[in-house]
Amino acid sequence: MKITDTTKRKDEELVALAQGGDQKATEELLVRYLDLVRSLSRGFFLVGGETEDLIQEGMIGLYQAIGEYRKKAENGTFKTFAYLCVYRRIVDAVKTSARKKNEPLNTSVSALEGEFVSGSPSPEELIILSDDRRELKQKMSGVLSDFEFKIVVMYMDGMTCAEICETTGKSMQSIDNAIQRSKRKLQQLLKK
Repeated sequence: MKITDTTKRKDEELVALAQGGDQKATEELLVRYLDLVRSLSRGFFLVGGETEDLIQEGMIGLYQAIGEYRKKAENGTFKTFAYLCVYRRIVDAVKTSARKKNEPLNTSVSALEGEFVSGSPSPEELIILSDDRRELKQKMSGVLSDFEFKIVVMYMDGMTCAEICETTGKSMQSIDNAIQRSKRKLQQLLKK
């Protein structure tokens, strides 16, 4: 059964239609619950990732909720079920990223890299890089707050979020938020 107007339907009706193959119903549910996914994602930090990665994981959880929801007394409303599925998916992603198990794969360097790429830049390249970095810092100081500027400079110098937290005495969430705000501001700056 296909429908044309999904905006006036209840969630449970849309789920039934989506499970029956109606793409518009699925899309409507994904749009309706996007804010829920975003708000849940903001409460977490993904090692080696960004908030957008967590939103993507949350959307996968929402999509799974649409496919797995069964209207029974023990499941409750679709909204409750979707919340649980999204939350669990995000938590699983955070736990997986924090595991040390995959660290060698994520931080390894090719043994052949030295054969094809020179490891150290020439003096001319160093001067150009230094000038580029100075110019970027000037532009950043005009757009970012003092705290954001300080965090981004430490981040650019290769410090991890944990090291930045230890140096500044701020929480991991505070550092991550500053980095994410700075990225958005700098993207706008670079688009000009």
